[in-house]
Amino acid sequence: MRHLKAHRKLGRTTEHRMSMLRNLATSLINSRDERIVTTLPKAKELRPFVERAITLSCRARSLEGAQAVHLRRQAAGFFHAGNMQQSALTGKRGQLRLPRTAGVAAIKRLFDELGERYKDRPGGYTRILKLGTREGDNAELAIIELVDNPRELEALENAKKRAKHTPSKKKKSGDTKVAKASGQAKVAEEADSPAASETVEDTEGRASDSAEEVETPESQAAEDEAK
Repeated sequence: MRHLKAHRKLGRTTEHRMSMLRNLATSLINSRDERIVTTLPKAKELRPFVERAITLSCRARSLEGAQAVHLRRQAAGFFHAGNMQQSALTGKRGQLRLPRTAGVAAIKRLFDELGERYKDRPGGYTRILKLGTREGDNAELAIIELVDNPRELEALENAKKRAKHTPSKKKKSGDTKVAKASGQAKVAEEADSPAASETVEDTEGRASDSAEEVETPESQAAEDEAK
């Protein structure tokens, strides 16, 4: 029976798999666009892995002192450690300090920026978008990205601005209906008015006169033939 086998092995040993997930989480947090492209099974394994770290940063926003430091140290386990030789080289003359690694930068951004962004969001910090298959090995590719990123918020603001400037079709159809109704009402009022009745009588009188004029030559011809 398949008990206690919830996660994918991904063809790797435990150490290799955890190292790969830490690298993917570091790349996702430090990405400029807050998205990375990987295979679909890796993206599905990365999603709960990185969301646990983001949850720790959200919980740390409401805590202070030793408790916040404890959560920060727990979240550090989801990323690779910093340079272990930095403390040994500190203070030596002529030795430059080693640059901070991507894992340390990811922890800093996680607790400074992402914790504040998702403090009121109850989970669901990432989104997976399928890209189809890759040429060569036919592997399924996917994009995993952080939700509510600046690019997404900017697109929503632009869509709202366009919606304000462009009138809706419902309003146009309503305006045309009102115009048609007002036009029909005007026609009905003009038909009921006395001036319209007078014009109708005048046109009928003119039509009868023209008919008489047309009939008179025919009647005269008939009278001549009878004579």
